[in-house]
Amino acid sequence: MGKIVFFGECMVELSQQEDGLLKQSFAGDVFNSAVYLARTFTQVDVSLMTAVGSDSYSEKMLQYFADESIGCEFVYSSKTKSAGLYAIKTDDAGERSFTYWRSDSAAREIMSHVAPADVGRLSKQKMFFFSGISLAVIKPSERDKFWHMVETLRQVGVTLVFDPNYRARLWQSEQEAKQQIERALNICQIALPGIDDFSKLYGIESTDDLVEFLTNFDIEEVVIKNGSQNVVSVQRGTIQECAVVPVLNVVDTTSAGDGFNGVYLGARLQGKTCEEAISFASSAAGFVVQRKGAIVEKESYDSFVTNFDLKSASSSIS
Repeated sequence: MGKIVFFGECMVELSQQEDGLLKQSFAGDVFNSAVYLARTFTQVDVSLMTAVGSDSYSEKMLQYFADESIGCEFVYSSKTKSAGLYAIKTDDAGERSFTYWRSDSAAREIMSHVAPADVGRLSKQKMFFFSGISLAVIKPSERDKFWHMVETLRQVGVTLVFDPNYRARLWQSEQEAKQQIERALNICQIALPGIDDFSKLYGIESTDDLVEFLTNFDIEEVVIKNGSQNVVSVQRGTIQECAVVPVLNVVDTTSAGDGFNGVYLGARLQGKTCEEAISFASSAAGFVVQRKGAIVEKESYDSFVTNFDLKSASSSIS
């Protein structure tokens, strides 16, 4: 059985509905990926590494983790902090805008809870996934402890997976963001970048330019998400472009990349090729953006997984 730990935060989500009321749920980039992986590949052992508070929302969050079959072995509880919160609005084109209340959340102090024994248990995992948001949320004073933990995991054979997922407002400066993101690119074995992130931070606008930029790092497997245009993979110097079937009815793009990441990694853990995993992940992302919310309704998603034809989807690869 594959084992993967997703490192980051889960927040209380308030999303505006058509009647103007707010719907409360839970979401966060790495958490969303964990949920989609767990729903799609029930054979994979999925855990979340985060910190929550002792408030009522945190208690409900823990129950939600259990309902989604997300392991809580690495979920820590703070007696003084609470869960982060954000509100989201989507426009008619499915694009989103956010308002956050997370500056003093429990997740920012996650590394203060991590003991050597926890790192030992992490060493038994197959994969460890983190993102640029995960890095930005950690208190700067605790990042050295995080990097020591990650370096230890790599030394014992855990595959490190990184999605840059750049959000400017979370960083003190572009220089700080670049330093941390490049440190992650230098140590990860799998990278799942999006063109948008590198366009904002580095002015890189094309997959060709991003492939060239990433040759500066010794990454075994790179999968570049280029929105609705294509997905480009790079493995051992071999570049392959995968077509993406256009989605005409885009409702909410909140979790397109998150859903792709989770399904891609689950497929790889289950022995699928990079190309097969991209096909399945792209189809999942296309399904997700046609429905509201970061995490779509479970019954409809389960139906998508049941009816998905991986062999047929693989034919879209060029």
